[in-house]
Amino acid sequence: MAKTPKAPKSRLVHIVDEVPQLDDHEGPLVMVQVLDGFLDAGNAAVRAARYLVESAATAPVVATFDVDAFHDYRARRPPVTFARDHYEDYDTPRLVVRLLRDTGGTPYLLLHGPEPDNRWEAFARAVREVVERLGVDTVISLGSVPMAVPHTRPLTLTHHANNSELVTVESPWQGELRVPSSAQVLVEVRLGEWGHDALGFVAHIPHYLAQLDYPQAAASLLEQVEYAGRLTIDLTELHEEAAARDHEIATYLEENEEVGEVVKALERQYDAFNRAEQSGANLLAPNQPLPTADDLGREFERFLAGLEDDGHDGDD
Repeated sequence: MAKTPKAPKSRLVHIVDEVPQLDDHEGPLVMVQVLDGFLDAGNAAVRAARYLVESAATAPVVATFDVDAFHDYRARRPPVTFARDHYEDYDTPRLVVRLLRDTGGTPYLLLHGPEPDNRWEAFARAVREVVERLGVDTVISLGSVPMAVPHTRPLTLTHHANNSELVTVESPWQGELRVPSSAQVLVEVRLGEWGHDALGFVAHIPHYLAQLDYPQAAASLLEQVEYAGRLTIDLTELHEEAAARDHEIATYLEENEEVGEVVKALERQYDAFNRAEQSGANLLAPNQPLPTADDLGREFERFLAGLEDDGHDGDD
């Protein structure tokens, strides 16, 4: 890609003038981007970002965006604690870039916080300034969407990039789809126009688990970050969390036969789809109807309610 002139300094982002930790770094610098509020079924991307921060020895902020310029407070009101007769612990929205290190000591950046509600073009220009000031080589975006897939089959992801050479897995999608955009998507598009590489991964979350934390997807997203960013991340605790969630779901399905039948119907449809795809036949496999929307709605309202109920009585 041809390089374009650097972006002028913006008042919408403050970048630390000196970052000594990056001075001695040799090799490419990766920045992971996670903007919560959209494209986050199962809280997968946000959980991944939180895991990176929580598992880091240090996570200093090296850039801060002017959140007042991007956040719609009336649409997403920050929480505050009312303690007896006064307010405290106002949860200020923060949109920041942190400096992290992988298990081998390699530095990388994490841009995370609430997705801007407005001024997306200005936000994209501010991200460009961070990329150019801190010497970022590649931006990796994470997201997740609900799909009509069973949790008992391998979790799949969609790969995308503004440079076709960065896409290492052939896309199963044929043709084009018109979908709602996001600030994260716009950043990837604009960075490509400005000569900067950006790619991303979107995890496909079983739609009946989209409202619950699904750590298995968070782990899968971070595995892709490891591969694409040439990083090493210890995912042991996240895999343990995912195993506990899977056990919880399996236990519930064993005890609720009607919900289990809906999952089995999704499994049959999923397997038929894969067989048809591998054989090159029509992807709409015959004699394998999906459950109706009403069936799914009824059964999975009960499913979610059952997972959220810990089985104890009210006194506990």
